Amino acid sequence: MNQPSRRLVIVVRADPVICGHAGEARNLAEVALTRGFDDVRLLTWPIPALQAAGLPLKPLDRLLPYSPGITVERPEPVGDYRVPDGRHIAGLTGRLVELLAERVPTTCLSMYLVPHTTVVNDAVTAARAAGFAPDVRTVAKAVGSDVTNVIRSCLREGRLGAATVLFTTFLASDALVAVSEYTRDEIIASAQEVDAHCGTSFAEECRRRVTVSYPPIDASAYLNLDPAEVDAALARRGLTRGGYILFLSRVARAKGIYDLIIAYGQMRCRDKVRLIVAGTGPALEHVQAMSKEDERITYLTDVDDVEKPLLMAGCAAYVLPTKPEPDFVETFGIALAEKMLAGGGPIVTTLTGGTGEAVGDTAVIVEPGDIAALAETVDRVVLDMSEAEKRDLEVRARARAMLFDRGVVFDGLFPSAEPATAIG
Repeated sequence: MNQPSRRLVIVVRADPVICGHAGEARNLAEVALTRGFDDVRLLTWPIPALQAAGLPLKPLDRLLPYSPGITVERPEPVGDYRVPDGRHIAGLTGRLVELLAERVPTTCLSMYLVPHTTVVNDAVTAARAAGFAPDVRTVAKAVGSDVTNVIRSCLREGRLGAATVLFTTFLASDALVAVSEYTRDEIIASAQEVDAHCGTSFAEECRRRVTVSYPPIDASAYLNLDPAEVDAALARRGLTRGGYILFLSRVARAKGIYDLIIAYGQMRCRDKVRLIVAGTGPALEHVQAMSKEDERITYLTDVDDVEKPLLMAGCAAYVLPTKPEPDFVETFGIALAEKMLAGGGPIVTTLTGGTGEAVGDTAVIVEPGDIAALAETVDRVVLDMSEAEKRDLEVRARARAMLFDRGVVFDGLFPSAEPATAIG
């Protein structure tokens, strides 16, 4: 087998995890094949480990295949049961060392500082210490919950040592990236808090080095949808165009699902449109029990990547009333941008975290946590908004979302990559 000339390794929680950043990794990998990388690898976790973690997962039998030239590696854990957490990390780190030992010019992108950037840093350090002299450039992308969950929890709990480790891990990379301007601001603000307590100088370095790279989306999967395919997909679910409000996201408190369920019970439009909750997550069983008497609410837990844009395109409104919680703040809103590309009814959302960067002025905004306003706003969108106004929002939303097309984002993140003929 010929040795590759240029390699991209992305260390990430990849499919089947229901996570926008798994989609980011897929999209960057696909574009890399057209930008001069002839070996692209996703280094991720064994599926049993993901299942044991309780993460929301896509149906395993309906995962979209990757293009030839993309290899998904799931290294087995190293050691036995006496090393309960470190075994999988050792497997990831060890496999990356093996790849770096081949001396192929390599770019390593990590998403989530804990533990993926640690894996990359440790592998590079080990490869150099072993004398392999790897030709490697490292890029660490803070995807949002790195800061809003992990670093913020360290600061709340006074665990400044852990926060210090997180910042030194991040800053050890060659390039530092945040998923949104909101996330970049949060990184700097958190660094300032650590500096004030510890006498460090993280904030100034973060301010100087951290850039923004929005989530890459495969726009082609959402544009120019065949109307017949949309209608057929809806028919399989017993739905019709404009006959439902759609919530398609992780089913969690921070996504506003409780607010939406309560608000739907107050809406005048509920006689005209059903509420479809598509997704899984930690709040799913609770909200199902909470709404079990409401026959107008349907839960779909098996929506795959092919069906998702079709459901988006057929809805009367897409509602994501996300709000800040101690464990999560919406740092961008990938599903919002996907919906903007797919078309269909207007988006109703909140200006929480980085959602304003995603939707701009192309969505209908409500105050986070205001259930009465949410009900009134969805009623206005479904019952009172003119078709011309809906069409204007749809056209402007699609134009804005093209800023997040995966090719545009890739070229900003890896400006030295050269266009090439796609492999396969």
